[in-house]
Amino acid sequence: MKLLFWQAVTILNPHLSQGTKDYMAARISTEPLITIDNDGKIFPVLAAEVPSSQNGDLAPDGRSVTYKLKPGVKWADGQPFSADDVVFTHQFIADPTSSAVTAGNYANIDKVEAPDPGSVKITFKEPTGGWYVPFAGTNGQILPKHLMKDFIGAKSREAPLNTKLVETGPYMVEDFKPGDLVVYKANPNYRDAAKLGFERIEIKGGGDAVSAARAVFQTGEMDYAWNLQVEWPVLQEIMAGGKGDLLTGLGGGVEQIYFPFADTTKETNGERGAPGTQHPILKDIKVRQAMALAIDRATMVKQLYGETGAETSNVLTTPSNLASKNTRAVFDIDAANKLLDDAGYKRGPDGIRMTPDGVRMKVVYQTSINSLRQKEQAIVKDGWQKIGIETELKSIDAGVYFSSDPGNPDTYAHFSADVNMFTNSFGSPFPVNYMKTYYTGSDPSRTWGQKSNNWSGANFLKWKNDEYDKRFDQVLVELNPQKAAEMWQQLNDLVINDYADIPLVDRRSAAGKAKGLTGPDLRAFDDVTWNIGEWKKA
Repeated sequence: MKLLFWQAVTILNPHLSQGTKDYMAARISTEPLITIDNDGKIFPVLAAEVPSSQNGDLAPDGRSVTYKLKPGVKWADGQPFSADDVVFTHQFIADPTSSAVTAGNYANIDKVEAPDPGSVKITFKEPTGGWYVPFAGTNGQILPKHLMKDFIGAKSREAPLNTKLVETGPYMVEDFKPGDLVVYKANPNYRDAAKLGFERIEIKGGGDAVSAARAVFQTGEMDYAWNLQVEWPVLQEIMAGGKGDLLTGLGGGVEQIYFPFADTTKETNGERGAPGTQHPILKDIKVRQAMALAIDRATMVKQLYGETGAETSNVLTTPSNLASKNTRAVFDIDAANKLLDDAGYKRGPDGIRMTPDGVRMKVVYQTSINSLRQKEQAIVKDGWQKIGIETELKSIDAGVYFSSDPGNPDTYAHFSADVNMFTNSFGSPFPVNYMKTYYTGSDPSRTWGQKSNNWSGANFLKWKNDEYDKRFDQVLVELNPQKAAEMWQQLNDLVINDYADIPLVDRRSAAGKAKGLTGPDLRAFDDVTWNIGEWKKA
């Protein structure tokens, strides 16, 4: 089976990955304890059953959960899987020098213990209704202690496992060329090895979304193409090739524009956007508000997304009970201009405004290379130019932009430009890691993405809002699901009302599969490869 990820895979350790394509590639081999479907229903993976109050594995006070593990599971090298591997995985993630990007999902854990080789007890620092967040779905992959024990902490990026996965899942990595090709073979020690549909799987990286769609629908050279972020009229024309089927699913994530709250216009202490600095233009909420008013989301959706996206004014849209009804998207160039005029941002002879302290209002606006995204940029730039903000467009190869390379300033996590745009996806119906993007807390040296932590901090905007931090801490310990949903909505509203970022499009996941391929099932809270052991090809 041949899969095409036009954003090439760069690393296979899911706890060090920055991009969805890396998580999906890892998930072919790695497994969590549980997975969650689009309705929020939980299913066991490496767990023998789902913890509940009925089976006694879920503490009534929300302070602990116990998982019984499936017996007889082996790693691909034949070593037995046990509770010690789960305990070690938490130790790896919790060590700040490991720079694990998934750490936000595990922040509320006090300890993980193995009462015996077949069970794991997780004790939380505070009661939580989100007991199912750690070790679940995309961010919950378990690492083998016997292969990773010497690579915890500062040596995490030296681990051979980062490029040669040996895991419990259906397929194991045979060869990996970062930025190009991943080759898998069937795992002979997989518990259901006889059911596997393939001897060999290849993930080819590179190209673009349009060529990926053509490779499935027109030429038939690929069996699956991920993330078909293609202009809707173009995608319809390609699909007429007839060799594939379009898959769409809820929870594709929100395409959004992010603002930096540190100074990305110059280097300080060897990094742009250094902590302790302020952006000379975007520090003013009125500027950010005007930029939001100048974006024509309706045209963006109608011309570019069609059935694969909807206009949104929320950063949190999935599941639907978390979507706020208190926000709205407004496109009004006149109101944006008046806002800047009244705030003292005067236009120069060329129509570009100056800040009251004499800084020319210019932003560098970056995203990944993708013809749809470049057209999005054009729509946004047109609006911003009309309100007197000079806009320079920058597009970066997706393999670089979404990589986890701490030495490359063009990754989105470095935030070396003035504006970032990409899609962020939710990960969990209790969206701790997703909303951690805006959380500072008491230790920004860990929560803010910066040089000292290899840009692994989730809050790469360096936005600090005390009310947000307070409510975020509160929702983590809320046991009532309805109250928790209201609190997530309130957190969304704080982000929107401060214009920390601008949500654009609520995307549906979109992929192409060959006519003879069965099994792919798009999930909002796990990677599409979650059930690749069940995929078959006629």
